[in-house]
This record gives sequence, C-alpha cells and structure tokens, in this order.
Amino acid sequence: MTTSRLLLWILAALLLQVSLGVAVALWRRRTAPADARQPDEAPVPTLTPTTAAWPGTRAFRVAARQFEDASNSQCSFLLEPADGRPLPEFKPGQFLTFMLAVPDAALPGGVRPVTRCYSLSDGPTPSSYRVTIKRVPPPPDRPGLPPGVASNHFHDRVHPGDVLEVKAPGGHFHIDPDPSAPVALVAGGIGITPMMSMLRWCLSTQPGRPVHLFYGLRNGGEHAFKADLEALAAANPAFRLHVVYSRPDPDDRQPDDYQHLGRIDLALLQRSLPHGRHQFYICGPGPMMETLVPALAAWGVPDADIHFEAFGPASVRNAAPAAAGTSATPETVPSVPLDVAFTRSGRTLAWDGQDASLLDFAERNGVALESGCRSGGCGTCETRMVSGTVRYDSPPDHDVKRGHCLPCVARPTSALVLEA
Repeated sequence: MTTSRLLLWILAALLLQVSLGVAVALWRRRTAPADARQPDEAPVPTLTPTTAAWPGTRAFRVAARQFEDASNSQCSFLLEPADGRPLPEFKPGQFLTFMLAVPDAALPGGVRPVTRCYSLSDGPTPSSYRVTIKRVPPPPDRPGLPPGVASNHFHDRVHPGDVLEVKAPGGHFHIDPDPSAPVALVAGGIGITPMMSMLRWCLSTQPGRPVHLFYGLRNGGEHAFKADLEALAAANPAFRLHVVYSRPDPDDRQPDDYQHLGRIDLALLQRSLPHGRHQFYICGPGPMMETLVPALAAWGVPDADIHFEAFGPASVRNAAPAAAGTSATPETVPSVPLDVAFTRSGRTLAWDGQDASLLDFAERNGVALESGCRSGGCGTCETRMVSGTVRYDSPPDHDVKRGHCLPCVARPTSALVLEA
C-alpha cells in the first residue's frame, strides 16, 4: 500500500469517528430528560394532549360521587374509563359531553335521549376525570315548570358503578399556558367548575404564576369547594382568594367565610388586582357576564386577554356597548332584517342582528331548540338548513355536516329556513 493511500484511509477513519461522535451527542441531547437540560432549554408547559382524543363516545364508570356544598346542590362525579386505558390530557377549562338515556314514561320505549355538557372540575390526570353538576330546580318565578332534566338525572339516578357514554373533552374556553401573564379567574355560582380545573393546573405546573380567583355566590350554603380553596390559598403564596357573598346567612362570617359583600363588578376587580396586565377568565350566569365582559373591554383590557363562557341563555359581546346614536358594524346588524323560518314550529321571524346567535334569537322568541354547550363544541343543536347561509365568528369544534349549522354559534347572512 502506498503512503498516499494509507493517508487517505487514516483521514477517512478520522472523519467517520467525528461523524459518529456528533451523531451520538445529538441523540443524547434529544433524549435527555427535562431535568437534565440547561435552564435556558427548559420547555414552556404545553396543553397539547399526549394521546389523541377518542372518536364518538367512550364508556366511563362512575367511581365516586361527593357533594361539594353545604346545601347538597352541587355534586362531583369521578369518572374512570371502563376500558382501563390512560386518558388523554385536556385543556383546563374544557368540558365533557354526556349522551344520557333519561327515563321518561311519556315517550315510546320509556327513555328520552338527552345530550348535556359539563365542565371538568379538576386538573388533568391519566386515570380519571371529574365533573361537578348543580341540581337545577324550576325557575323561582315559574315553579310550575319542570326542573333541569339532566342535572336532576345525575343527582337522583347516577351512582358509583353506573356506566355513562361520554364524548372527548372539548371547548375553546381554556387557560393560556404562557406563565408570563398573571391570571384573574372570575366565577359566578356553578361557574366555579372550570375555574377549579384551571386553578389546580396552574398551582401544580406553574406554582409561581400569580393567580387571583373571584368567586361570587349568595351565601355559605352554596359555597362549593370551600375547604379545598382555603387550603390551596394557604399553601400557595402566589394564589389570592376573593370570595363574594351577595346575601350572607346569619351565621356567615366576614372575613372567615367571605371577604367581600355584594357582587363581582369592575370596581371590585380594580380595587383588588395589582397594577399591570392580567388574563381574565370569566364564567357565570347571564346577568354577570352581560355586564362584566363589556365593562372590562371599556376599562381598556385587550380582547385577547378576556376569555369567557356563559351558562344558560346569555348574549355576551366581548366589546363595550355602542354609545347612543351609533350603530353596530354591518357584520352585526344587516341593512334589511333577514327572515328566519323555523319549519317545525311554523314561525318566521325577522333577524335584526341584536342577538349573539341564532340560538339566543330562537329562545328570545319562544322557539325551543335543543342545546348543550352553547359554544359550538357538542353538536347538540345541529340543525339542517333548508336554504340560506350562516357565518361563525370562529370555527366551531364540532364537525358540522354539510347543509347543517350550529345555531348556538351561528348568525344568518341571508334569509334562512331551518328544519327546527
């Protein structure tokens, strides 16, 4: 072998050794555990599911149930997958959709299919989900009406060992994982449920992130998760708890049971929150939402920092109300009212753009439509469009069939005929 050929072989061997060394280093860097990385490599917590959510429904067994308030009106149900397989993570604030078979002797077969959505009320775990459901009585001003079908079914008939059919977690109302933005959680009544999920996730994964929770209710009898919230506040310096009673009972004590008297409003937030940016997450009954969300916008809070979810019929616009004498944008109010016909009820009504959705419009005019999440996630209200077109402010989570729409998040853009 010549000297030149020997040198070429040596150079080739050296290059191969260097290449192997670089490859091994890159492999070690990629597979190193998170706690072995340098501080500047630490990943920001994400909320992306580690496993794909399931299609259709999945069977869950009720592992336990527990009342969360002194009046036994709010009950938590711990759900475990019947197949025993790990659960996908969800985004704290999302809900589950339940496909229920409610006994009804007045119907053929004696069963009424009902779809309802309930917020997850705990942080993500691979073994179980938890929802907390408030029993809905007849309206106080109309005691002759029936109570809430699904909530009373859960309270009266769903017990440990029962199996429920459940759709995967969904919904756009969930916490932003960016730890740089302090959080203000605002809950009214049963609106505390998604806040418990957000709060527990924050405290477990981002313990240094400032969190303020404003929880409004009437009195101590309705105070859900009281011991849990007080324990979390005592154990986490970055967490501040603000409980607001509007009508305290004689034995409710301030500041032990509650810190503020009245209702949650902009003035309370301004007094309680430190100066600077906050991300607001708001969930509660219609009257609270309809006043607080526009008030935050009028205060100057950017739209991107106001996140909300209403329960019950509520038209919430994420903007300050228009001043007297001004008009809304052409996208909101049509130049000429649009006819919306409901074929089953035989009603034709004039859409003038004053409602947030077709569902709100129908309810305001006494047209009954099935609904669940009211946010485009469950598909309960999906309705066939005989003719006409609609638009959505943002794409719904539910995969809408061709020629159908979701009235809970849709607005008409032309004269419309709905099979409803």
